[in-house]
Amino acid sequence: MRARPSILLHAKLMQLGWPPRTRVGRIAFFVLALDIFLFILEKLFVFFRVSSGTTLGGWVTFLTFICGLLFSWLLIQWLREKMLWRLRNRLIVTYIFIGVIPLILLVTLSATAFYLFAGQFATFIVTTGLKSDLGALQAANSAIAHDVAGGMSGETGASIPLEGLRQRDPNWKDRQVSAYLDGKLVLNSSPYNLPAPVLASFLKNSFEDIVRDRDQLYLRVVQRIDLRGKKLTVISSEPLDQHLLEHLALGLGEITLYPRGLTLQKLDQGQSSKGTRDAENDSAPRAKKSDGEYVLDTGKEPLTGITAGTVPSPTRTGDRLVSFATTVSVVNWDTGNSNSPAAVSVQTRLSKLYERLFAALGEFAPAIEFLLLFMLIAFALIELIALIIGVGLTRTITRSVASLYQATQRVNRGDLSHRIAVKSKDQLAALETSFNSMTESLEKLLAEQKEKQRLENELVIAQEVQAQLFPREISQLESLEVHGFCRPARTVSGDYYDFLRLNSHKLTLAVGDISGKGISAALLMATIHSAVRAYTLETVPSANVPMALQAGAGSGLMVASTLQGLDVSPSGMLSLLNHQLYESTPSEKYATLFLGVYDGISRTISYSNGGHLPPIIIGRDGSLRRLEAGGMVVGLFDNLTFEEGTAQMKPGDIFLAYSDGVTEPENDFGEFGEPRLIDLVRENQDMSLVRISELVTAAVDDWIGDHEQPDDITLVLARAR
Repeated sequence: MRARPSILLHAKLMQLGWPPRTRVGRIAFFVLALDIFLFILEKLFVFFRVSSGTTLGGWVTFLTFICGLLFSWLLIQWLREKMLWRLRNRLIVTYIFIGVIPLILLVTLSATAFYLFAGQFATFIVTTGLKSDLGALQAANSAIAHDVAGGMSGETGASIPLEGLRQRDPNWKDRQVSAYLDGKLVLNSSPYNLPAPVLASFLKNSFEDIVRDRDQLYLRVVQRIDLRGKKLTVISSEPLDQHLLEHLALGLGEITLYPRGLTLQKLDQGQSSKGTRDAENDSAPRAKKSDGEYVLDTGKEPLTGITAGTVPSPTRTGDRLVSFATTVSVVNWDTGNSNSPAAVSVQTRLSKLYERLFAALGEFAPAIEFLLLFMLIAFALIELIALIIGVGLTRTITRSVASLYQATQRVNRGDLSHRIAVKSKDQLAALETSFNSMTESLEKLLAEQKEKQRLENELVIAQEVQAQLFPREISQLESLEVHGFCRPARTVSGDYYDFLRLNSHKLTLAVGDISGKGISAALLMATIHSAVRAYTLETVPSANVPMALQAGAGSGLMVASTLQGLDVSPSGMLSLLNHQLYESTPSEKYATLFLGVYDGISRTISYSNGGHLPPIIIGRDGSLRRLEAGGMVVGLFDNLTFEEGTAQMKPGDIFLAYSDGVTEPENDFGEFGEPRLIDLVRENQDMSLVRISELVTAAVDDWIGDHEQPDDITLVLARAR
């Protein structure tokens, strides 16, 4: 029959995980349904122009965010269950977190630090060039100041040959030199007839910096000299223009100068960082950084710059472009503050920075380059070796775990013969060896269990067969009632009892105990049972033919033919049984056996005891008579004769025969003992034999307690009437 579509759909949904089984899943789908409902409701409100639509929009956004979080969590859980189930995937993820991710972070940090270092080094070259030019300008200005001071007389300046210096030295092409004596201009040498710079009021001593004057940037230095009580001030200026930038960009790359558009603002405590941009001509003095926080404001207008040089072409693969910017402190010549710095952007290549960095090392540069290359290759090889070792160790772990998992699946299917191939000598190999040893032990244990089950089944069969050997229906005599009971300590018993009715007034009683326990004792018991029945029913032995039995010991057929037709004799049967057991059983096997024949006419019992515990006749008056006539145990020695005795039984007398399983059980107070047994039978002498048997076995069980029954319990009772 074909499955219905609804059943197939339900199975498919169950396979996909619907309905959700976790609390988070149920909440996620509930929030999603609510979000969809509110979204549809919002669209309807907007369509019908209901004012509440805007409020619903906020809820839709909030619920969408919550849905994103919940479903992200569910996705992580699903990936964890599906992808991280295998140990290999877990190890890969672990290695990624403890090895790959830190390595990526380290490489990223190193690359970022290297890039920042390269950028800082590029701008450092530019700023260092500017400081170098300022230093050269300061040295020249100092020499000029001393020349001017030495050549001056009165208040007129000496003639300085600056025009010739400009023609001889290209560095002096754009420089302007001005001199003031007590604030009065005495010298102004300019290549383009520029007016002398105004003597700034903030100047107190010598000065050396980049200044902004008349909306232009200059390298400017000031030298002040005392001249006969007057102050001589010499100012040298060099424009910071494209010509100077070309000089700085030579052998470096492209340099862009942004002379204006930046403002350095100081924020007081509690003031917002978003402040108003100060004007360039702000007269407020520059505050120290300890007085507040400084913020660089780029303003609203786009920055315009001066560009010099060109970006160098890459010399090899990996010669990356480095772009970096920095600010240059600029002093407002009118006010003396530094709130409006200039910006410098540098674009160059790593190769150019490398040349600048190692230029000072001279002949040592190739050696350092080789050392760095060697370290890079060594680190790469170490990382590769670590990766190979990690992969190899991972494969050994995952291979062992996979082998163990497959082996457990095979064992789960009942294949205990499966063994794992051990290929290493580590703890996992020891685990695999232990697993193989465990499966081997389980296989042996299962085989032993099957054998034990087979033996138990055979013992059950033996128990059933043995139960058939004990008399089930006892034909009572008119003058004697009998009862027998046997409870094995194990599955089968080594004790024996039997009642055989010979005629209307004669009955044979047999009680025995086989040495040992278990199957061997039960088999010997069955042999004795069959022999006693055969000899009794065939009426073979006679009390007056012991010599004939002894003479014919070598041939069983001769003995049987010789003894045919003779009367039943307990002693003769014991002699014949002794010879038979001696010939057919091992030397350590023997039995104790009591045989008695009760004659109802004379009320006497003729008996012979082959080493068994002497039965007792408990008289009506309480007297005791032990039936001890006989001999030693049966089957231990050959050619034995047994005495025969008789005992009279009066009405009410009880015949009591038992095995050592009744009297020998022990507890903390000692053995159960024969006196306790006799007292118990004597106290209940008037009860039925079945009841007496039950009372005796109950008393023995109470004496044993929780311990295991040590031996077979056999009890034979007979009462004359």
